[in-house]
Amino acid sequence: MSDKANFKVDPRLAKLLGESYRSTEQALKELVDNSWDADATVLAITLPDPMTQNPIVIEDDGSGMTEQELRNEYLVVANDRRSRKGERTTRLKRLVKGRKGIGKFAGLMVADVMEIQTTTRGITTRVIILKKNLLNATRDLERIDLPLTVEPAPEGVSGTKVTLVGLNQRYEFPLPEKLKSLLMLEYGREEDIRIAVNGEFLSLEDLPGEQFIKEEIVAEAGAIRLKFKVTDGTKPMKRAGIAIRVGGKIVGRPGFFGLEDDPEIPPKLLKKIYGEVEADALVDSVTADWGDLVENSKAFQALKSVIRTHLRNAVEEVFKREVDLQRARIQRKIDFRLAEMPEHRRRFAKIALERVMRRFYGESEDKVEAVVSVVLDAFEKNEYWQVLNEIDKSKDADVEVFASALEDFGLLDMALVASQTASRRKLLDHLESLVRNPKTIEKNVHSVIERNLWLLGYEYSLIASNKTLANTIETYAAEKFTGGRAAKRPDLFLAQNLRGGYLLIEFKRPSKEISRVDQNQAAQYRDDLEPRFGPIHILLLGKGRASSALLQNDPPRLNVFGYEALISSARNQHDWLLAELTSNGSSVSSPSDN
Repeated sequence: MSDKANFKVDPRLAKLLGESYRSTEQALKELVDNSWDADATVLAITLPDPMTQNPIVIEDDGSGMTEQELRNEYLVVANDRRSRKGERTTRLKRLVKGRKGIGKFAGLMVADVMEIQTTTRGITTRVIILKKNLLNATRDLERIDLPLTVEPAPEGVSGTKVTLVGLNQRYEFPLPEKLKSLLMLEYGREEDIRIAVNGEFLSLEDLPGEQFIKEEIVAEAGAIRLKFKVTDGTKPMKRAGIAIRVGGKIVGRPGFFGLEDDPEIPPKLLKKIYGEVEADALVDSVTADWGDLVENSKAFQALKSVIRTHLRNAVEEVFKREVDLQRARIQRKIDFRLAEMPEHRRRFAKIALERVMRRFYGESEDKVEAVVSVVLDAFEKNEYWQVLNEIDKSKDADVEVFASALEDFGLLDMALVASQTASRRKLLDHLESLVRNPKTIEKNVHSVIERNLWLLGYEYSLIASNKTLANTIETYAAEKFTGGRAAKRPDLFLAQNLRGGYLLIEFKRPSKEISRVDQNQAAQYRDDLEPRFGPIHILLLGKGRASSALLQNDPPRLNVFGYEALISSARNQHDWLLAELTSNGSSVSSPSDN
């Protein structure tokens, strides 16, 4: 039977395609989430070969929908399933993933046509949605007629099949490997659903990262097979750890076998471990309900010790490699700062840097750079050198004295970093008061920022002021702004970063909004200077962007910042660092105590 259906637009959302996805694979995952919410236990995804016109097909054995459910629930845009049916699914009591009522239409980001064929209670209902019709009628979705057919189906059969035709050429072709990796992160631990992509079910091999396989005979625990990965990327695994499989069944929750209590292993690294150990000989150590293992079982304790050793060896190997890579990305910044230190200080600074790089493993690069900057600043503190002098004096003397001095050095290491961070936060407080004072002029903030270039953030942290560049700016301004134009002389600062590029900062009064005229004038200064230096990036500092100076019209290689936004960003970064340090027992002394 042929008929037509229509959208029903929930008043909470006026448009259908307002949801954005980072990739084609992310959009397809939304459709997988729909199958999960429909209590599917088997799901098959078929991706076309590159350069073909074949469709994408997602087919599940879930509960399916009746014609009325499709009309009155599925086609209601932004209709939150949880508000209608609760937080859990009907049959398998899963936590519902669909939240905004839009993910079911994610296929329209991927393709021009989405066909939904759904079967339940002996009836198959089919509806076709054309994206072009939606784009032409975003305000009147209810008026779009959607072709709908209903026909008999075998009893006892249920499920939904989504077919996507006419793939969007603006997006990269969906890759099976990328989709499987994404789905493993979300569904890898789920025991009651199996997902296949192009005929291959998800497995450990689909996760990016280094794989480890260990097979051996363990006293008391018999033959075991340990297989796991330390995954790549920054996204932690859901239910990370090693699961124990006995007789083909997972027993208990994934764990780290005591490695979580090792202070040398960062918790963020543990969250990247994913795998399982097959240990059939532990059958006598399983609890009666097969929900866990008996903790004091000799077999389990023997297994635990062996697994912990294998995990520690693997994560230490990966940890060292990743910390080395992390340090390499900012090595030029470190080398530049170390070169300014006397040799004896440089040696201890390297030791401290190694400690904090390990301590802040897994943090974003801008946060690590901020930590490194604070550590290097802390090495100018007199307290540090008093301790270091004690170490030097005592190293050939009594062992106990020397050990005590080293212990003080270790304690002081993080405490001074925390103290230096607190000092920076104090400076931010004073600078904020300065820029909010209507009497403050350009030169007042210029002098502060020039001597505290960390204020500009990680993007601009690899810069250095020097007399040669200062003299260049002075000469340029003196020549260009003479006579009656002298009053219009700009406040400029020129610096070079460690990669060889140049940054030109023009300071405006903190009360001055940056207009299009200001931007064009700064670009003219750059045009005058670039023949001598090469490419120059501009940073304009003032109250902020004038409402008439739209971002999309900015000249190339020019950024506008408000002083208060700059301070807020720096404060957030240092608040985070101070919280990290104090939460781990570092004492923080007041800036006035230093």
